[in-house]
Amino acid sequence: MEYALHEVLEVQEMTAFKTLCLTKSKTMKALVSDPKLKAIMQQDVDITTRQLQEFASILSNAKHE
Repeated sequence: MEYALHEVLEVQEMTAFKTLCLTKSKTMKALVSDPKLKAIMQQDVDITTRQLQEFASILSNAKHE
């Protein structure tokens, strides 16, 4: 699919932000002792990982001039 340059840049920005969030969640999860909070953080890690895979797919299929 053909995307405008600003669309590709926005996906790249979201990818950078979500990568930072993933790193923070994984790091903080190791420091958490509450099982419920740890489960919420693991859910966030799982969702963010899927989102990053989707962003990677979009970026690899993006065609722009």
